[in-house]
Amino acid sequence: MLRYHTLRTEQRLPGTPDAVFPFFADAHNLEAITPAWLSFRVTTALPVEMRAGALIEYRLRLRGIPIAWLTRIEEWQPGVRFVDQQLSGPYRLWHHTHEFEPDGEGGTVMRDTVRYALPFWPLSEVAHALLVRRDLAAIFEFRRAEVARRLTRP
Repeated sequence: MLRYHTLRTEQRLPGTPDAVFPFFADAHNLEAITPAWLSFRVTTALPVEMRAGALIEYRLRLRGIPIAWLTRIEEWQPGVRFVDQQLSGPYRLWHHTHEFEPDGEGGTVMRDTVRYALPFWPLSEVAHALLVRRDLAAIFEFRRAEVARRLTRP
């Protein structure tokens, strides 16, 4: 049985889901909303045609260790949601759902739900408690702040 963790975030953004979704439809923007300490780079030729089945390759450095990461877009509903899943990379499971919903006041509620599992369970639970949970919280907090900054510019 696969044991996994869940990370959930929610953020309100100005503009309708149809207005904010294009920012997330551009794979290149993922670099802009990822902390510099990860040295994160999309290595798939840009622009990436975002659609169900699209493959996106990344490179990053985590605590000095170079990591290759490959994800596939499993679901693509512009203005509503998309789901990416790791095919190869640092996690045993990485399933990330991005949802966009009108907030009833002309804005958008954006929700991220990440189900993830580390390799080498149960030993990896120590790494999760000491490092991974904190690192993911920092990454998603950076992302929240950077998305707010970029989507609220005049």
